[in-house]
Amino acid sequence: MSAKLNQQATLEALHERNKGTMSDFLGIEFTEIGENYLCGKMPVTERSIQPLGILHGGANVVFAETLGSVAANFAVDREKYYCVGLEVNANHLRPVPKGQWIYGRAEAIHLGNTTQVWEIRITNEEGKLTCISRLTMAVKKR
Repeated sequence: MSAKLNQQATLEALHERNKGTMSDFLGIEFTEIGENYLCGKMPVTERSIQPLGILHGGANVVFAETLGSVAANFAVDREKYYCVGLEVNANHLRPVPKGQWIYGRAEAIHLGNTTQVWEIRITNEEGKLTCISRLTMAVKKR
C-alpha cells in the first residue's frame, strides 16, 4: 500500500477513467493532484440543482465521493487492490446557486491496509466553505 497517490495518477488518466460515469454527466473535472490529495471542480447546472435553484445536497455528495473515491483508487496498487465507498457523510453549510462552480479538495486522513478515510472540503467561487464531507473507503483485494 502506498502512503500517497501513485505515479499513474495524471489528470488525463483520471478523466479517461471517468468517461461515461455519473461524474462525467455532472461535469466534474479534476484539476490538481498532490501526494495525498486530489482537487476538482463542478458546475452547478440544471443537472445538479434542486427546485429552489440551488445545488442539490445529493450532488454535493456525488462530487465529494467522486473526488475521494478516485483519489483512494490511485493510492493503492490497482493491480492488487481496489477501493469502494463504505460510508459518506456531508454537512451542507451554504447554498450555491445555478450558474456557479464549486471546487473540492479530497485529502487523505488515513490510508490503511483495509480502510481509507478522506476529508473533502467544497468551496464556492468566493472560496467560502459550502460543504464538508468525510468518506470512508474499503480497500479490497482483487
